[in-house]
Amino acid sequence: MNIGEFAARTGVSADTLRYYEKVGVLRQITRDASGHRVFGERDLDWIAFVLRLKATAMPLADIRRYAQLRAEGVATLVERRRMLERHAQHLEDKLARDRDHLAAIRAKIAYYEQQDPA
Repeated sequence: MNIGEFAARTGVSADTLRYYEKVGVLRQITRDASGHRVFGERDLDWIAFVLRLKATAMPLADIRRYAQLRAEGVATLVERRRMLERHAQHLEDKLARDRDHLAAIRAKIAYYEQQDPA
């Protein structure tokens, strides 16, 4: 599929896809005889994972590093796993903080409900 089709399927703009390629997040994109990018199912799977990392607040520099390690192959599996373990721990910590914040907000709501004269 061309970049427009890929952008439509992923929800990522063509400009962002070009930027991701430029900075090394998207690598080894196939080109047709005219030099136009050609994306496949493997690229869809990869960008979905990149978007998941972004959505969970992994810094772009870390995503770039992960993409670099991925391109280097199986010799980097341990390092990639460790990166994801660190990120998962970061998410666990954030979830715990968010649960605490939510509990405090709910407590404040309950307080207001008790103060309501109606």
